[in-house]
Amino acid sequence: MSHVETETAGQPECWRRAAEVAADRKAALPVTGERVAVVGCGTSYYMAQAYAALREASGQGESDAYAASEFPFGRAYDRVVTLTRSGTTTEVLDLLTRLRGTARTVAVTADPRTPVMDAADDVVVLDFADERSVVQTRFATTALTLFRAHLGLHTDDVVRDAETALAEPLPEGLVECEQFSFLGRGWTVGLANEAALKMKEASLSWTESYPAMEYRHGPISIATAGTATWMFGDAPEGLREQVRATGARWVESGLDPLADLVRVQRLAIARAAARGLDPDRPRHLTRSVASTSSTWPGAR
Repeated sequence: MSHVETETAGQPECWRRAAEVAADRKAALPVTGERVAVVGCGTSYYMAQAYAALREASGQGESDAYAASEFPFGRAYDRVVTLTRSGTTTEVLDLLTRLRGTARTVAVTADPRTPVMDAADDVVVLDFADERSVVQTRFATTALTLFRAHLGLHTDDVVRDAETALAEPLPEGLVECEQFSFLGRGWTVGLANEAALKMKEASLSWTESYPAMEYRHGPISIATAGTATWMFGDAPEGLREQVRATGARWVESGLDPLADLVRVQRLAIARAAARGLDPDRPRHLTRSVASTSSTWPGAR
């Protein structure tokens, strides 16, 4: 088995442990009423989008998500939450350096032996969810589970749904589809973005992602026989029928949307295998993106 297969399969147990960490480390995470920015790069940015949307929708405070390279330093936040699996991501370390003394910062990471441990005011370590594969699966979903548990939105049913997502066969014919569009609403827009990225990284698939209602405003024109449109969560009224009328395959699930993302991870691995690709080593990518030009002295 590839590393990513093993790591994908280990997510239910990681999610159980993340809920425990959320209770133990709640003082490090945002409190109700704080104005919060959530920041990451790549997969971590999409998890930041999901968390920010969940937090604000649950009435716990104004919450924004940014790619670390695009953070608006002219805005004031009570707390800035950063996600970095490796703890060495250049943009995140530079951001934490610039924010020192202006806003309380917290980093969620998988590696406690990296510069981020000293760069942030608070750190939450999810070392049990670290990964050997370049492609992120369990760290990303475990970090989002940490946040959902902190918000009071995580249940044992979510873990059971993840177990179901791992056990049930993938829908027949999906591996052969030539194009995939992933759709979400609210917090699941971030999941749709991550699903599209995962398929690109692991299997070099042609993918796109959109807020579900925006899909009608142009992108649906690519839907046809041989393409798939995958909805995270509840679909807008009429969209299912509209997509099916194009001849495209419509994919949805009654599982929790985060568990449904596990199905996409499995699909990405299956498509990689079908195309003779190594999903642990995606083309042109490394486990950590760190620039030697960084202002952070520990960057590598």
